[in-house]
Amino acid sequence: MVIGILKERFPSEQRVALSPFGVESLLNEGAQVILESGAGVAARFQDEDYRKVGADVAYTAEETAGRADILLKVMPLLKDEFDLLHDGQLLMSFQHLTTARKGFIDHLLDNNITAVAYELIRGRDDSFPVMRLMSEISGKVAAQVAARLLRSDLGGRGVLLGGLAGVAPAAVVIVGAGVSGLSAAQAILGHGAQVILLDNDLDQLRAADRYFYKRVTTVMASPENLRRGCRIADVFIGAISIDDIDSHHIISEDMVKTMKPGAVIIDISINQGGCVETSRPTTIKDPVFKKHGVIHYCVPNMPSVVARTSTYALTNVLLPYLQTFLRTGFDHANITTPCIRRGVMTHEGKGTHSVLHDIFGMDVEPFECC
Repeated sequence: MVIGILKERFPSEQRVALSPFGVESLLNEGAQVILESGAGVAARFQDEDYRKVGADVAYTAEETAGRADILLKVMPLLKDEFDLLHDGQLLMSFQHLTTARKGFIDHLLDNNITAVAYELIRGRDDSFPVMRLMSEISGKVAAQVAARLLRSDLGGRGVLLGGLAGVAPAAVVIVGAGVSGLSAAQAILGHGAQVILLDNDLDQLRAADRYFYKRVTTVMASPENLRRGCRIADVFIGAISIDDIDSHHIISEDMVKTMKPGAVIIDISINQGGCVETSRPTTIKDPVFKKHGVIHYCVPNMPSVVARTSTYALTNVLLPYLQTFLRTGFDHANITTPCIRRGVMTHEGKGTHSVLHDIFGMDVEPFECC
């Protein structure tokens, strides 16, 4: 089996799908690995690091993809990369389906591509292991971003995130008590800020209350509490999972208008369309904009700012699945690994995941997953 690793072309994306350590582990299992030259440079992995463990390095994306049975990426393919795929290939990457274009899905179907979305892979315990890791990293990055953007010289409120003796810390309001929200809360507490955590799931709030030993204020995410949270926040972090229309833009533009001048919004949910009405996707090179006097940070690929850590994390979670392919025998037509099957969205010219029906209204034939 040949595994190909493509260089990322998404603006400012700095991660790579596998670290040299991950490649070495696959080679020890009998795989061949081909890496597009420069794929790991932004994460401080040189081509020579991959050569030393036994990988081949190709100088074009066409050669990398052309030789691969399984093609690994981080971000979704861009339009000018579509033609890299060949009939019957397995593609694994994030797909960000809530912001994807149907033309991309049609291309996968027309070329009989088996496409696995990292965000749809589910563990035997029903968790989403890849998304969990990236969400955890996003939460921790949000704390670093918040501390920086509050600075006066960057147009922020001039508030020290953790305050100091005799001076109140920043008020940080987080909506969403999932993985990214809890990760952000933990990191921000470490700075000494005041954290208010909102969610509409009482069980989630109870769990957060116990986890943080009441050092975080937990509040139900009612419309009135969301409005109040916007008014008092020095930093507002949107960390909800947008899985239905009611979750989209739960923070209205009118709420944003009530926020303090120089306050900061960090919309972690932006890769799913965003939970703040005034949000729009930004890039790592140009990460912020101001609207109604409020600084907005809306980078879809937040883990990329810590590309080396994120690459190691992605390798840790993908490696066992790839090793299972090698040990059990890989067959494009019959993916036997249950966790991977649950992440397959197209296979042999057919849609195979309900999310395609939910988003695009497509007819699907789901895999039976054990």
